[in-house]
Amino acid sequence: MESTKTFSYEEASEASLKYFDGDELAARVWVNKYAMKDSFGNIYERSPEDMHWRIANEIARIENKYPNPLSAQEIFELLGHFRYIIPAGSPMTGIGNRQQVASLSNCFVIGLEGDADSYGAIMRIDEEQVQLMKRRGGVGHDLSHIRPKGSPVNNSALTSTGLVPFMERYSNSTREVAQDGRRGALMLSVSVKHPDSEAFIDAKMTEGKVTGANVSVKIDDEFMQAAVDGKPYVQQFPIGSDNPDVRKEISARDLWKKIVHNAWKSAEPGVLFWDTILRESIPDCYADLGFRTVSTNPCGEIPLCPYDSCRLLSINLYSYVNNPFTPEATFDFDKFAKHVQLAQRIMDDIVDLEMEKIDLIMEKIQIDPQSDEVKGAEYHLWEKIKKKSGMGRRTGVGITAEGDMLAAMGLRYGTDEATDFSVSVHRTLALNAYRSSVVMAKERGAFEIFDAKREEANPFINRLREADAQLYEDMVKYGRRNIACLTIAPTGTTSLMTQTTSGIEPVFMPVYKRRRKVNPNDTDVHVDFVDEVGDSFEEYIVYHKKFLEWMKVNNIDTTKKYTQEEIDALVEKSPYYKATANDVDWLMKVRMQGAIQKWVDHSISVTVNLPNDVDEELVNKLYVEAWKSGCKGCTIYRDGSRSGVMISVSKKDKKKDSSAQDEPLPCKHPVVTEVRPKELECDVVRFQNNKEKWVAFVGLLDGYPYEIFTGLQDDDEGIMLPKSVTKGKIIKHIGDDGSRRYDFQFENKRGYKTTVEGLSEKFNPEYWNYAKLISGVLRYRMPIDHVIKLVGSLQLKSESINTWKNGVERALKKYIVDGTEAKGQKCPNCGQETLVYQEGCLICSNCGASRCG
Repeated sequence: MESTKTFSYEEASEASLKYFDGDELAARVWVNKYAMKDSFGNIYERSPEDMHWRIANEIARIENKYPNPLSAQEIFELLGHFRYIIPAGSPMTGIGNRQQVASLSNCFVIGLEGDADSYGAIMRIDEEQVQLMKRRGGVGHDLSHIRPKGSPVNNSALTSTGLVPFMERYSNSTREVAQDGRRGALMLSVSVKHPDSEAFIDAKMTEGKVTGANVSVKIDDEFMQAAVDGKPYVQQFPIGSDNPDVRKEISARDLWKKIVHNAWKSAEPGVLFWDTILRESIPDCYADLGFRTVSTNPCGEIPLCPYDSCRLLSINLYSYVNNPFTPEATFDFDKFAKHVQLAQRIMDDIVDLEMEKIDLIMEKIQIDPQSDEVKGAEYHLWEKIKKKSGMGRRTGVGITAEGDMLAAMGLRYGTDEATDFSVSVHRTLALNAYRSSVVMAKERGAFEIFDAKREEANPFINRLREADAQLYEDMVKYGRRNIACLTIAPTGTTSLMTQTTSGIEPVFMPVYKRRRKVNPNDTDVHVDFVDEVGDSFEEYIVYHKKFLEWMKVNNIDTTKKYTQEEIDALVEKSPYYKATANDVDWLMKVRMQGAIQKWVDHSISVTVNLPNDVDEELVNKLYVEAWKSGCKGCTIYRDGSRSGVMISVSKKDKKKDSSAQDEPLPCKHPVVTEVRPKELECDVVRFQNNKEKWVAFVGLLDGYPYEIFTGLQDDDEGIMLPKSVTKGKIIKHIGDDGSRRYDFQFENKRGYKTTVEGLSEKFNPEYWNYAKLISGVLRYRMPIDHVIKLVGSLQLKSESINTWKNGVERALKKYIVDGTEAKGQKCPNCGQETLVYQEGCLICSNCGASRCG
């Protein structure tokens, strides 16, 4: 029976901090993202232990429907402390959660059968995309069915506008649908054979355009070969027609150069090697039965047919290394094989749990107060998803911590030796996942359209057959429970809780590269340098805990202070040396991806991270090598290349040459700087409250509020600022005894610098303590409107502290992006929930009433 006991945020944070051995970031991530909550924010779990028991009990309930069931205790031991098996975000939050109605699937692909080029079809896809995103799902769909620009249409427009306006439509829909600051992710794809593919490829090069979508172009072998050989290539529409309406010959090499240039400049488009995907796809053996692959999910690791979805789970490879970071290190293949079989079984149970969730969603739709005309489209959408999910029972078993596993084994990421070892691990993974699926077919029944004859020529199936003849014989005899089983997805914030690197990426820890200013768009940098001499390694390394484990195993002092030269020498001795994102041999990385891909039936989400100064020719070589190596897709990220790509720019913003960072897609890490820089730019905000003069010092990192000091402007306390001072710096000063203080420094009109020392001591201590709390929230990038809502909800006893609270709200309002909706607030004039922020004021978009202050 589900518990109704609730816990305060403080109780859950304290228990989780203890669970994660003092790791504040991991504890915060769990409480904010994965603890079971209702729609009002009430927390029903005290720590991850409660969550793992919730999941274990639900999976055990499904197990009891079938022969040889696993017990809840056995399942809990696999899940506990994120050591072995880690469900992805949607299953982790949704399994056993009866407080909210949401799917367990991470991502979906949609697409209508037949002629889907009408406005009605285009708008139906738009609606289905929105309906899925509001249930927490990412969505992918293909645009190759839309007629090219200039084609005749049977309406008053006379000719088609082509692909690009519809890219913007779908992108805008994604931006509209948000869940408490998180929005769904979108993948838009198109075939390179489409006559408008060049416009598609260029669409995101215009700043502020298509900011709510990832875009990928589907490249066929004919095009790649023509690009390599310098030969012409024929585009047509419809792309699969023997008698197309539109046909044009282009230079494949010229279009390929544009793809390479745009990827070099902006990290998009991604490239999907479509013939490789279709050739290797087991579900496409059933294409005529509805399993024809048309696009991928937003991160690209699951090529899907329309209305199928993926549920994800990762196995922590680091946990199978015995005696890590020592000469005696070994990989426990026997335990790994056993756990892979159990992981596949758990994934199949999650399919059953997802079918239950879909039933609940459909029941909710039926009782919603809207008319059947309004509800019909959403209900039919879930009917299609339920049918496809039940027919194929597709799963997504993957891995995490590959980079840590290799380092713990004494292998350097990107070398031939490391690649060979990784391939042996993934071969073991594939054979045992498929063995488990065959055993389940014997015990529970095969997926309903299984046909061994259809799969006889599939390359992946034949690799399994060659590696394990008995497995193949049993598969032919009993069938298989799941149409496809494997993937490698980015594990995102779950890697913070496992304290490992995510996916198959190398570690992101350039501790030996001093960077005075960290690029805000460089999500691979998780360190901060504050002094010339340096702090202890705990203060240097804020993300990658396994490096500290290596130091401790090798009796290296992790608490002493190190010079930069000592750091350089120390890191060169470690197994992580030359294994950071910017240091690996990039060609070896894509070859490693291609070698591993042969044992992954779906795809691998991986990004090739490059330094800023690489040229376009290297990007070209990497893409071509990825195609030749058998990769199903490839994304290139050059340091800093995303600047401006995910930014929504208004006319006013353009005039000011300022930018408002749009929230990163769920497949990317949020830009969080854990360790405070020594200096921060600062805005000085003055305001009057109840005839009292107040001042706020707002520390900014990359233009975004990072911390706040505020209180009465009291000359007697030493805050004597000329009225002309509106900007300055907040400087963190560390004394010889380790004490810390914050100073404010500004320049007067003549250019002389003045420093106000001990800023934190200038205000009421009670204000200071609350300011530290709010600064902590700002540091982790909570949207400003949510911070203001949080501050407004504080229950404070004294009138003076409530006045201070109002001051904080006023100081922060100026940083809210114009157009942000004030959710839950009604216009005092017309009573509608149509208030939006504009220059720090609330404006009603319905009646025009305004309220400032």
